[in-house]
Amino acid sequence: MNNVLVYCEISEKNTIADISLELSTKGRQLASTLGVKLQAAVLGNNAKSAAESLYPYGVDEVFLADDPRLSPYRTLPHFEVLSRLIESEKPQIVLFGASSVGRDLAPRIASYLRCGLTADCTSLEIGSHDDVKTKKTYDNILLQMRPAFGGNIIATIVCPETRPQMATVREGVMKKEVFDSNYKGTIIPVAVGDYIDKADKAVKIISREIEEQKIDIKGAQIIVAGGYGMGSKENFALLHEFAHLIGGSVGATRAAVDAGFCEGERQIGQTGVTVRPKLYIACGISGAVQHRAGMEQSAKIISINTDPEAPINAIADYTIIGDVMTVLPKFMASYKKNLK
Repeated sequence: MNNVLVYCEISEKNTIADISLELSTKGRQLASTLGVKLQAAVLGNNAKSAAESLYPYGVDEVFLADDPRLSPYRTLPHFEVLSRLIESEKPQIVLFGASSVGRDLAPRIASYLRCGLTADCTSLEIGSHDDVKTKKTYDNILLQMRPAFGGNIIATIVCPETRPQMATVREGVMKKEVFDSNYKGTIIPVAVGDYIDKADKAVKIISREIEEQKIDIKGAQIIVAGGYGMGSKENFALLHEFAHLIGGSVGATRAAVDAGFCEGERQIGQTGVTVRPKLYIACGISGAVQHRAGMEQSAKIISINTDPEAPINAIADYTIIGDVMTVLPKFMASYKKNLK
C-alpha cells in the first residue's frame, strides 16, 4: 500500500522544526484513516537523534539521509535525494511545510514528478470526489483546503489522477500533538552518495550569518491584537501596555501593519503568522477572512469593537461593543485593582 510521507526540516539547533512535527501529527491522522504507514524523510548531518524524536508523533518509518553535504540546506542535494526517494517509495501523499525551504523544494519536486501541488493549505482531509465531467467517483483521496480569491472563499483542491498528492502547509495551522510517547518506529538509512553528483556540490557554504528573530508571537498563550480600527501607532501603545500587564504579546492585522501601527513580525493571518493562544483579545479588528484564518482556532476569543455586525463577532466567545480606547483602560484599572 502506498504510504503518507512527510518531509521533515532540521532547525538551526539540529532538531526537527515545529512545522514538521505539526505535519507529522496530521500525517498520522491521514495515514490511520487510509490504513497505511506514516513515513518521514529527514535530510541533514548528525541527525539520527532528531529522526528518532519523530516516533512519539506516530511515525512508522524514518528515511534518514545523514551526510555533511546535506547541512545546511541547499536546493540541489535535497532535491536529488528526496525526488529519488519519492520515486522509489511511491507514497500517495507527500507533505511539506510552507516555509522558505518547503516553498523552494516542493514545487521543484512536483514539476519533476509531473504531479499536483497545493500551496498554503489550511486543512487536509481524506474523502471522496465526484467528477462532474467523467461521472467518476474517486474515493480516499486528499482533500486540500485553502483560501482562494483573496481569501473570499475556501477552495477544496483535489489531484485525482496524478501521484503523489502533494501539499504545503503553513506553520501553526495544524496542531502539534504527541500520538504515543512510547511509540517506536524504525530508521531506514539512505545512501546519499548514490544520489548526489558533482554538480550538486558545486556550491559550498563558507559562512552563514542568521539574524536572530526579535519578535516571535507564534507560541504566545495570550495575544492582544489590534486592527486598523485602533486609529494610530500612538493608540497601539495602549495594547502594548495592556499586554504587558496581563503577560501577553501584541499582534496585529495586515491593515494595521500596512498603516505603520506596528512591526510586520506581529502580523497575524493568511499572509502573517498563524496562532492558537489560550486567550485572543481582538481590539478594533473587523475580522476579514484573511485574518481569521490565522487566529480562529484560539481557545477563547474576546472582541472589542464599535460595530455590532463586525465579522469577528461571529467567532468571538465574548463581544464588547464599544471604543477600545475607552474599554481597555477600564479593563486595566479593574485588573490592577484585583491584583491588590
